[in-house]
Amino acid sequence: MTAILEMRGITKTFPGVKALHDVNLVVQEGEIHAVVGENGAGKSTLMKVLSGVYPHGTYDGAIVFKGAEQKFASIADSEKQGIIIIHQELALVPLLSIAENIFLGNEPANKAGVIDWGEAFDRTKTLLAKVGLKEKPGAIIANLGVGKQQLVEIAKALAKEVKLLILDEPTASLNESDSDALLNLLLEFKAQGISSILISHKLNEISKVADSITILRDGSTVDTLDCRAETISEDRIIQNMVGREMADRYPKREPKIGETIFEVKDWRVYHPQNPDRQMIKGVNLHLKRGEILGIAGLMGAGRTELAMSIFGRAYGQKISGTVELHGKEIDVSSIQNAIAHGLAYVTEDRKSLGLILAEDIKRNVTLANLPGVSTHMVIDEGEELSVAASYRRQLNIRSSTVFQKTVNLSGGNQQKVVLSKWLFADPEILILDEPTRGIDVGAKYEIYSIINQLANEGRGVIMISSEMPELLGVCDRIYVMNEGRFVGEFEAKDASQEKIMRAIMREREAS
Repeated sequence: MTAILEMRGITKTFPGVKALHDVNLVVQEGEIHAVVGENGAGKSTLMKVLSGVYPHGTYDGAIVFKGAEQKFASIADSEKQGIIIIHQELALVPLLSIAENIFLGNEPANKAGVIDWGEAFDRTKTLLAKVGLKEKPGAIIANLGVGKQQLVEIAKALAKEVKLLILDEPTASLNESDSDALLNLLLEFKAQGISSILISHKLNEISKVADSITILRDGSTVDTLDCRAETISEDRIIQNMVGREMADRYPKREPKIGETIFEVKDWRVYHPQNPDRQMIKGVNLHLKRGEILGIAGLMGAGRTELAMSIFGRAYGQKISGTVELHGKEIDVSSIQNAIAHGLAYVTEDRKSLGLILAEDIKRNVTLANLPGVSTHMVIDEGEELSVAASYRRQLNIRSSTVFQKTVNLSGGNQQKVVLSKWLFADPEILILDEPTRGIDVGAKYEIYSIINQLANEGRGVIMISSEMPELLGVCDRIYVMNEGRFVGEFEAKDASQEKIMRAIMREREAS
């Protein structure tokens, strides 16, 4: 086979940190090459070197593409060669059409420089057919689901005559059917001779489509595995990623569950823009002291809407029902009131809603409890520093100092900062919405250990997750949600993925 890409001895250093050290990567023509590693292993940094985000001269080593050494000064340079990267955070303009997004900055024009929208729409139709989208070129991006937006990004890459497609966690926000569709599309591209680099923490997806796997650990290449020559087990990948065997994906715990401390009764919520559309339909929920309570369901079931509406009515309108703590009704009509009553909500969208990315770790950790580091309404910077340093140590946040900007942390370490923020608020009830999304297996284990510790301290934990094995491995009891209502409830010891899906499907057939 012929190599389309060789990255030789790539070393990238930031002030005080060596992010990459002598990394080598070889991608063959027409293959799907997976790159895996823990958060902070250097995967995204390596792709930024390749795509020109970090221009030639800011790193050591060589990039050889299609047999010629490349010295990319910008993303535009790499795109001219057909190297296209699709980031986890999609780079689409929500209020523009599909066609406008696909050709943004690359518009077809006549000799006078006037955009030829007829050609743009015709080419868009062809591109959408290639990725399996039936939407019209004039459809507005904001009206599409995340799965379809991901396909628009791929169509955009095809418009630039892609030779090497790089996908960074492409299925992190997709449901199972959309994920399968995307992976099948990659296999179609492979049949057409297009090479792909797939970065993913979902090892089952990698096993399904990858021809080769390069494993990074602590900024260095650990191993490259040929999936065509032998069957590669997930355990082998994990051991190389984390540098140790992980006999159990979920830490062991002996639950110490007490009395009911938190209840939600007859909870009803309507859509924030459409007052006639009921999103949550008479939900009843109870949570015991020291219990980890899971909420399972497919995308769109209403899990996030339920959590946000309980937490200070952060979602919805015409909300009715009651919330009780220790048998007494509490006022959760605002986020401030919810926090004051001991509730905390870790959002599924840590980058937009959970953190101030431009601020450092220190500021983010104390954000939900500023009175805890203040005297007479003036922040005590020494106390703030002490608190942040303590949580950095307790939760093993990997950073140079607490003054490091959170935008520069890996996903797993960003999530630990979000958890630190809410732990400092000392909640009694902690609602976790997709707490391990986009996080590697090693960091997941650390997050699970933190959740277990919180439950062991007598707090009540509600955990929402799209990964059913995660709910089964962590939770004591699981509610099943579908179309805004609970349709099943299982003790963890009695639950299985089949039973959960059966409860969802039964409800769908009945409705």
